[in-house]
Amino acid sequence: MLTNPTIETLKSLKLHGLLEALEEQQQTPAVQSLSFEERIALLVDRERLWRDNQRRTRLLRGARLKVSQASIEDINYKANRGLDKRQIASLATGEWIRRSQNLLITGATGSGKTWIACALAQQTCRQGNSVLYWRVPRLIEELRIAHGDGSYIKFLKTLSKASLIVLDDWGLTALTAQDRADLLEILDDRVNTGSTLVASQLPVDTWHAYLGEPTLADAILDRLVHQSHRIELKVPGESMRKSRSPAEI
Repeated sequence: MLTNPTIETLKSLKLHGLLEALEEQQQTPAVQSLSFEERIALLVDRERLWRDNQRRTRLLRGARLKVSQASIEDINYKANRGLDKRQIASLATGEWIRRSQNLLITGATGSGKTWIACALAQQTCRQGNSVLYWRVPRLIEELRIAHGDGSYIKFLKTLSKASLIVLDDWGLTALTAQDRADLLEILDDRVNTGSTLVASQLPVDTWHAYLGEPTLADAILDRLVHQSHRIELKVPGESMRKSRSPAEI
């Protein structure tokens, strides 16, 4: 049996997975027949698994996804939305994140843009990468506040550290000159260092007009659209929001 000092030492070293596995081994007679090396390997593997699970939990909590239950496994391909299973399977590997590429999801209200964006974001967290979800109207509001209270640079650094940023509801908010400049700063920080997922009701070919000022629009789209993957969703018979379960989305 483990002594209290040993238990406390393992806890102080934060080897919680190893401690749980060791206690289980002591209660499992079959394990006693394993060699010392085999038992150590099981303990180490359990600790690694425990830490991986803890990290995923922290990443998912920190992502603040709008649809936290969305997952790749539950995407509905039966609805006639133009979804390509092979493309989703390719995106699910996370290679686009490792290459710091972007993803642009467009479609009318009710086509399931946010749900699919959150499913891919959750997959990114499950692969050990950090994610931040923002609705663009709320992000613009926070940027304006950051300018006022002096936290702007700190806020930009926080955004730049995320492996993936989800910008949902792109195109719903009228932008000022400062807003456009802020978006450019965010996207410029992510060139070759992070991925951006944009979900918008507006077709990509209208984004230049939405952004307004030609010079900044060119700069923003150059960083966002080039080297990007695209999903163009069609609206099915009825809004996906009326689906009865996550698995239908």
